[in-house]
Amino acid sequence: MTSLWLDRVDQIETDTFVPDVAYDDVVVGGGLTGLITGVLLSRAGRRVAVVEARFVGAVTTGHTTAKVSLLQGTRYSAILSAHSEEVARAYLEGNREGQAWLLRYCSDHGVPFEQRDAYTYAGASAGAASVRKEFDACRRVGLDVTLEDADELPYASYGTVRLRDQAQFNPLDVLTALAAELRARGGVLLEDVRVKGVDVGFSSTVSTDSGTIAAENVVLATGIPILDRGLYFAKVTPQRSYAMAFRVPGHVPQGMYLSTESPTRSLRTASYNGEEVLVVGGNGHEVGRHPSPQSMVDELTAWTLENFPGAVRSHVWSAQDYESHNHVPFVGKLPGGGGHVYLATGYGKWGMTNAPMAALRIAGEILGGQMPWADTLGSRVTKPLAALQAIQYNAEVGVAALQGWAAAELRPLPDEAPAEGEGVVGRRDLRPAAVATLNGRTCTVSAVCTHLGGVVRWNDAEKSWDCPLHGSRYAVDGTVLEGPTTEPLERLV
Repeated sequence: MTSLWLDRVDQIETDTFVPDVAYDDVVVGGGLTGLITGVLLSRAGRRVAVVEARFVGAVTTGHTTAKVSLLQGTRYSAILSAHSEEVARAYLEGNREGQAWLLRYCSDHGVPFEQRDAYTYAGASAGAASVRKEFDACRRVGLDVTLEDADELPYASYGTVRLRDQAQFNPLDVLTALAAELRARGGVLLEDVRVKGVDVGFSSTVSTDSGTIAAENVVLATGIPILDRGLYFAKVTPQRSYAMAFRVPGHVPQGMYLSTESPTRSLRTASYNGEEVLVVGGNGHEVGRHPSPQSMVDELTAWTLENFPGAVRSHVWSAQDYESHNHVPFVGKLPGGGGHVYLATGYGKWGMTNAPMAALRIAGEILGGQMPWADTLGSRVTKPLAALQAIQYNAEVGVAALQGWAAAELRPLPDEAPAEGEGVVGRRDLRPAAVATLNGRTCTVSAVCTHLGGVVRWNDAEKSWDCPLHGSRYAVDGTVLEGPTTEPLERLV
């Protein structure tokens, strides 16, 4: 599975890791949040290192649909169900400031983007009430939306919220520009360096798989915090969703669309090798909980071919996002971090505005700035219904943990290696083990997630081991791909 955005030949220049160096700020994560934070701090004359475990854009930013929109599906009605109108307005203001910063950055640095109208629509009659509810919520918080029909869609719709003059772009273009500015201002950008832990003190020690470095402040821009202080893994739900690009004969919708019903359908256009393509997304589910992610890819492909006859698929990919149980991201100081460790998580698939919002907020705290909307979001109180949803999710996590262990204990590993592209979990020497075959090579690893001990499951679309508890993911050989874990699965063969 290759993202349309990552299918490029140009390389982002990086630096060589040097151990035992002290920085003012170490930012963990080379996505949009991390690089914007690094640039903002380096502009203030601080010595900054951005440390990425894989490569720049490897995780969510490189796999997003990249809509830079203040209209975000049914986000505002969801926030109002969990919070006061003041919190919803603060969320909008923070996202508006993040969007304005990002688009101004693109204009100033020659990063191409396209203005498009954004639409939240009902693809089934049952979703019409959700459209009206979101329209009312947007109006309450001050978003200038209209209620109309989605005439350019090639299939029926049942009401649409429209917000004019939003934007879309290729996120790797932005990351490339940010990386260049960071380094031009004296910042250091490191790839293939995985942070394992942070020892907090007067000057925090950051432990990596390549050695240690020191910093006054540490920013965890890793999608979900890799430190368990604050228990944020229990406050967000890891979601996996799918996207694909198609060459479509004839006209394609020019707006950015997102349906209200489940499974969702997301549409936008993009440019690839000088040609306009249609990007289709949707079919989200909790990480590690679906029996066959490949069936989600197949279903989304079939839907596209039905509604856009003659379409030819060129790319297919998947992204992981974290949904806050109370629908507002967690941004700020990490509990137990001594006031010098910061986090950002829970963007709920809207990272193109929430990432710059979070970066502005964190950099502002470090540099002594003040933003009223940030103060409101940081002191929010969750309504009982949202708190109940969090309890329900964590109960489901407990059930998934028990089911995973029980299934592994009851089923011994087969004697024969799995077929190409297949993986199985079972009992081996009284412990859960996972075995898979990929590219003619069979690997056997421990099936116990190194984060909190869940039993991983095979992802037949991405050929990975995914943990159904908190979204940690591993390659066939146990190498960490993403999630809260920092340690690989134990190799058994």
